[in-house]
Amino acid sequence: MVRIVVAGAGAAGASVAYHLAELGARQVVLCDRGPVAGGATAKAMGGVRQQFSTAAEVKLAQSSIRFFEQLGSPLFDQVGYLFLATTEAGLAELEERAELQRSLGVPVEAALAPAGVRADDVVGAVVCWQDGVADPPAVTRELVRRAAERGVEVREHEDAAELDADVFVIASGPWSAELGRTLGVELPIKPLCRQLLATAPIAGLPADLPMTIEAETGFHFRRRGDRLVLAMSDPEPRWGFDEVVDDTLFDDRLARLVQRYPAAAGTRIDRAWAGLYDMTPDAHPILGRVAEGVYAACGFSGHGFMQSPAVGRAVAEEILGLEPSFDVSPYRLERFERGAVFPEEVVL
Repeated sequence: MVRIVVAGAGAAGASVAYHLAELGARQVVLCDRGPVAGGATAKAMGGVRQQFSTAAEVKLAQSSIRFFEQLGSPLFDQVGYLFLATTEAGLAELEERAELQRSLGVPVEAALAPAGVRADDVVGAVVCWQDGVADPPAVTRELVRRAAERGVEVREHEDAAELDADVFVIASGPWSAELGRTLGVELPIKPLCRQLLATAPIAGLPADLPMTIEAETGFHFRRRGDRLVLAMSDPEPRWGFDEVVDDTLFDDRLARLVQRYPAAAGTRIDRAWAGLYDMTPDAHPILGRVAEGVYAACGFSGHGFMQSPAVGRAVAEEILGLEPSFDVSPYRLERFERGAVFPEEVVL
C-alpha cells in the first residue's frame, strides 16, 4: 500500500490530505513542523474571490467557491467582493476584467458603494456577491478534522522530510522551495513579507459589509467581528523570511481607511501581524507532479487559502491516477522552463 506524506498542515495541505482520504486513499500522513494552521494560513486575510485577471485563475477560484458555500457561516460569510475605481483608467481595467469573468460564468455586476463606504470620488465599481470572507484557521482545522475522521494520521511539530514515504506532497507555503531541494526539486518560490492591521472595536459595523478594495491602490479592508482588518502592499517589496511589522505605515493606512470608511474615524491599530506569501514568477501556483513520487501544491502568491478546496481535490485526484476535476496544466512546474508564464495582475 502506498504511503503518502503531505508536508504542510495549512489550508492547501489539509485540503490535499482530506481529499485523498475522501477518494479512498489509505496510509496518508499530514505533517507540519509547527501546529495545524500555524503558518501562513494563521495570518491570512481570509478573502474568497473569483475576480481574477486570467481565465485559468478564475476557473480555479470557481472550483473552490462551492466548497466554501457548503461550509457556510461562521466559517464563510458570502458578503461579496467590491472593487472601487476612482479614475477612468481604473474603471476601464475593472470592466475589462469583469467581461472576462462574466464570460466564464462569474456573476460580476456594476455596483454602488454600500452604506458607510465613501463614494463621492468613485467613478465606478464592480461586485461579485458570491464571493466573501472566511476564517482561515477555522476552515483548515475543519478540513483536518474531516481528514482525521477518515483515517489520516496528523503529526504536528515534526519534519516531513524525515519520514519515509512512497509519495510526497509539498504544501509548505513559503518553505516549499527548501523542502523541494531536500527532495531533489527546484521550485521557483520566494517568500514575500506582507502585513495586516486590525483596528480597535468600531461600533455599528454592518454584518454584510463586503470586502472592499480600491482598484488603483490595492488598499482593502474587511469586517472581522467588531473590527476592521486592513491591508495594502508595502511601498517596497520585502523579500525574505523576516516576519516584521512596519509600524511607520500605520498612520497612512488609518488615513486611507477613514477616507474610505468615515465611521472608522478616531479608531487606532489595535493589533498588527506579518506573514509570508509564497511567490512564483507569475503569481500562479505550482500544482501536480514535479518529480517521481513528488507532487506540489504551493506557490499560491497570496491566494492559497481561497484556492485550497479545488487544489486539494485536483492534486489528490492526480496522485491517485484519476482525472483532475479541473485542468491543472497551466500550473505545471515545466511552464517556467518554456517561458510560458501568464502573470496574474490582481495580487492583493
